[in-house]
Amino acid sequence: MEEGPIPMDEGSIEPVELKAALEERYLAYALSTIMHRALPDARDGLKPVHRRILYSMRLLRLDPGGGFRKSAKIVGDVMGSFHPHGNAAIYDAMVRLAQDFSQRYPLVDGQGNFGNIDGDNAAAERYTEARMTEVARLMLDGIDEDAVTFRPNYDGQSEEPGVLPGAFPNLLANGSTGIAVGMATSIPPHNAAELIDASLHLIDHPEATTDDLLKFVQGPDFPTGGVCIESPASMADAYATGRGGFRLRARWHKEETGRGTYVVVVTEIPYTVAKSRLIEKIADLLNEKKLPLLGDVRDESAEDVRLVLEPRARNVDAELMMESLFKLTELEIRFPLNMNVLVGGLVPKVVSLGEALREWLGHRRDVLLRRSRFRLKQIEHRLEVLGGYLIAYLNLDEVIRIIREEDEPKPVLMARFELTDVQAEAILNMRLRSLRRLEEFEIRKEHDALSAEKSEIEALLGSEAKQWKTVGWQLSEMRKVFGPDTAIGKRRTSFGEAGNHDATAVSEALVEREPITVVMSEKGWIRALKGHVADLSSLAFKGDDSLKLSFFAETTSKLLVFATNGRFYTLEASKLPGGRGHGEPLRLSIDLEQEADIVDVLPYQGGRKLLVAAKEGRGFLVSEDECLANTRKGKQVLGVDAQDAFRVVPAVGDTVAVIGENRKLLVFPLVQVPEMVRGRGVRLQRYKDGLMSDVKVFTAADGLTWTDTSKRNWTVNDLTEWRGERATAGRLPPKGFPRNNRFS
Repeated sequence: MEEGPIPMDEGSIEPVELKAALEERYLAYALSTIMHRALPDARDGLKPVHRRILYSMRLLRLDPGGGFRKSAKIVGDVMGSFHPHGNAAIYDAMVRLAQDFSQRYPLVDGQGNFGNIDGDNAAAERYTEARMTEVARLMLDGIDEDAVTFRPNYDGQSEEPGVLPGAFPNLLANGSTGIAVGMATSIPPHNAAELIDASLHLIDHPEATTDDLLKFVQGPDFPTGGVCIESPASMADAYATGRGGFRLRARWHKEETGRGTYVVVVTEIPYTVAKSRLIEKIADLLNEKKLPLLGDVRDESAEDVRLVLEPRARNVDAELMMESLFKLTELEIRFPLNMNVLVGGLVPKVVSLGEALREWLGHRRDVLLRRSRFRLKQIEHRLEVLGGYLIAYLNLDEVIRIIREEDEPKPVLMARFELTDVQAEAILNMRLRSLRRLEEFEIRKEHDALSAEKSEIEALLGSEAKQWKTVGWQLSEMRKVFGPDTAIGKRRTSFGEAGNHDATAVSEALVEREPITVVMSEKGWIRALKGHVADLSSLAFKGDDSLKLSFFAETTSKLLVFATNGRFYTLEASKLPGGRGHGEPLRLSIDLEQEADIVDVLPYQGGRKLLVAAKEGRGFLVSEDECLANTRKGKQVLGVDAQDAFRVVPAVGDTVAVIGENRKLLVFPLVQVPEMVRGRGVRLQRYKDGLMSDVKVFTAADGLTWTDTSKRNWTVNDLTEWRGERATAGRLPPKGFPRNNRFS
């Protein structure tokens, strides 16, 4: 049976392109995420969920010093009235506001289990209680005095503030992190007293630069302390642009334990790092033998952090051990700075330190003006009422008569004494018991006081200088509460420099030092055998593959790989595959183009000179240190056409021997070969036909040696016949020289 047409309502269907519909809806989602979830407002430094939590606590009268209420009650009110999202998300946000290791200046005073620095979760909301802190009270100060604009809540049943009055510099003092669509924010906490000092300077010097403000703001001040090792120049650039980052390290010290032994005690760990996760990571590295200087780690923390790190031996350098830990663990982190905020509550923008403080100060001035206008209206209304009271006092008997005798006393009073509607209403609403307080002296005294206050407010509203002076006075009063001499205001994060340890020493400290034998096959498969293995006859290879080279090294060694493209690549011996299997292709560890091949692999010793040569007979000396590469792409040393790089040999000796495919041998002094950093080099031997076969550096006094195909060693001491100048042709080699034209 065929289905009939789908019944339609009276509305019409409009065709819409899918691309346009998706763009419109995704843009709406992105804007919603940016505006209402991820980015803080530059004025109060809060996201909507935090703002709604504090406002709900205000409505519940959970003032500092008052009683606590169940967190479930607070979360329920927030969800029911202002924030139509899951209760878990609201409670998580409230928990973070209460954690003194997450917030530099907590906004919620929590009672019960609100989590800990180990990374444990808070107890369920039905078990915990909360109230506001003094900082939260400052954030809400004046909200009942028309200090900010209110807007309808999500269902239109009540109103919520679009921004809080924000008498505390919360954006920078507590920081903020968030990920929106296409943008993110990351602001570290700062010291409130320093921010207030910078703001006061900005009031007096509106054109102050970032460098001027950094005389007051030293840098981030994390709630968990630590040592910031970012350079002043880098911090200045970050604060000027609003983008950058800060390297933060744990705070530690040595404790002598007697008989020349010691332990390192970590007392402060970096911000956002969970202590349990940190210890677990250190323990894993210990088991993997990646921390050879560390013997053991213990957590002796109680209320304060105390991690005990025991060195493997008494002669271990404590600073070197800590450098290895900083490199591999979260004892050092980089906290990013991305001051992306909503300017004016509408426009996302990355701001500098100065712009962030100006936004807050501008908001504080707007709040001052709004509260002043609100107070002015109250005073004008009260003065009007007092004027009516004075008339009533002077004509009390007549007022009483009119009220007793007239059916509609209000219009009669207004006509008889020329009263306003407000004055007449106030007189009529007066209780009888208040009549005895109607004394002319008291009325005039209150009237004069309010008139003087009105004059002051009008003067304030008419003078921008007085407005900024008042804002400055408010900041000075707040600084007394959060000054550096107070418990909450004392700076916790200090500044220092990273240790000046040799990179090689730090690198070696990360690897257990053990002997290995490096083995590479003809097809480029590499592996590391444990120990120094002299007999490799039993070593197995894949298919028709065979041994190409082997040498002794250590797990802390670096390996130099020379390829036919003239590039040197650097490998860490500790990262080579073990010797149980066939190893793995060397190409997996370096970015070597397909047409290039491996020439040689040799251990880096440092300080040596290497002779590099191309097939056409060119070459030069290069310092081994100049061959170390920092990336997988390697370092270009020998300039070659196509893939002509041919040999690399340690330049140990005073004489060079070169033999070509034309079977001509040339011996000349090593001093004739120049030392370069990179280039094509000079001609070592001239060929009419063919290319270079082999090159060797040796000591003339020891004679020239080679090994023939039968593994017999030959030595020639008198080399007069083959001596010549560099770049000459040479002569046929001595009797017994191998037919493959190779010295070994």
